[in-house]
Amino acid sequence: MSEKFMLGKSTPGKPARGLDKLILAANSARQSAHAPYSDHPVGAAVLSSSGNIYSGCNIENAAYPLGMCAEAMAIANMVMAEKSDARIDAIVISGPGKHLCSPCGGCRQRIREFADVETAIYVCDVEGNMMLETDLNELLPHSFGPENLKN
Repeated sequence: MSEKFMLGKSTPGKPARGLDKLILAANSARQSAHAPYSDHPVGAAVLSSSGNIYSGCNIENAAYPLGMCAEAMAIANMVMAEKSDARIDAIVISGPGKHLCSPCGGCRQRIREFADVETAIYVCDVEGNMMLETDLNELLPHSFGPENLKN
């Protein structure tokens, strides 16, 4: 899914304007997940700095390590469309139940590759209710990013 818009600023007790579109994209992507082994479908939607939304779902494989996370797929879709200099302004992860479904360690690092430490990260439940609103610095403190490789 690709649709241009800008996310408003969040304030305590009031979600960011436009966040509902990102949540809807993540929830919709979760519906397409292929999760026959874990029965844990996940959807993700990233808002790129150009104002486009890209979504992804997890795809499991009988050879478990070959599975793909929803966040990785959403990021891959963004990079395919906008090239490798694309940046993430915000990301929503939608899990299958009422429990917190935060990004795995590998996906936290993937997000870091295309985001700043202040990038907004939202995790919602199966009904789209906000469970966590944080930033990348909280999820991946003392992170290693592309700037660490500059001479």
